[in-house]
Amino acid sequence: MTTPQIPFQRNAVQPVECVKAGWELVKPHYWLFFGMALVAQLIGSAVPLGILLGPMMCGIYLAFFKHRRGEPIEFGIMFKGFDYFGPSVVATLLHMVPVLAVVLPAYVIFYLGLLFSVAAQGASREPNPGVALGVFFLFACFFIVVFSVVLIVSIGFTFSYPLIVDRNLPGFDAVKLSFRAAMANFWRLLGMTLLSGLLGAAGALLCVVGIFLVYPIIYAAVAAAYEQVFGLRNPEEVATNLPPPPPVFN
Repeated sequence: MTTPQIPFQRNAVQPVECVKAGWELVKPHYWLFFGMALVAQLIGSAVPLGILLGPMMCGIYLAFFKHRRGEPIEFGIMFKGFDYFGPSVVATLLHMVPVLAVVLPAYVIFYLGLLFSVAAQGASREPNPGVALGVFFLFACFFIVVFSVVLIVSIGFTFSYPLIVDRNLPGFDAVKLSFRAAMANFWRLLGMTLLSGLLGAAGALLCVVGIFLVYPIIYAAVAAAYEQVFGLRNPEEVATNLPPPPPVFN
């Protein structure tokens, strides 16, 4: 089966407008979307590697897109994300594997370097400022490498779950297309990611739990960015892509 070519726009994401559109999207039903985001995080974190996070995120984006099309929504729609369980798990694992492939060796190298530095410092009778500077430099490199890899990979996966839900793509195809579209909008998505990070930091200042208050807006901003890049598939097109009804026997 050949995957249909889905066009996308380059340099189309407008970070500030996405956040504004995200707020406008969730504002009429804010506490409903807040409950969805909270439950999605709790369920998603219950199983290692985010196996359940994928279906939960698909459910949230399904609710966003239904609301955007003017269709009625309810809390139970979030669990419709399990209709996309297979593709969402594939996308989640493809997201986690490269991150772990870099993070785990980086941790090993970091701690080996730290132990070596401590041992060198202990063997010296006098404090050695060079060792302390070496440890600081090692920590800085470790942080920059890990942060950069996680950030780039996460930006590449921005549209994976929305594509699975809106275009009914298999997980691998959704990830490939998401990376292509995200790299064509990389700097703008980076700006939106940093803006979302500022919102999250502001929420975290509210006794930490306040970060959950901004999760619906952050997720909705991604939905708005998806619409800027791909556009939403119209309901008629969705209906024509449904499988035929089963035969009726008299």
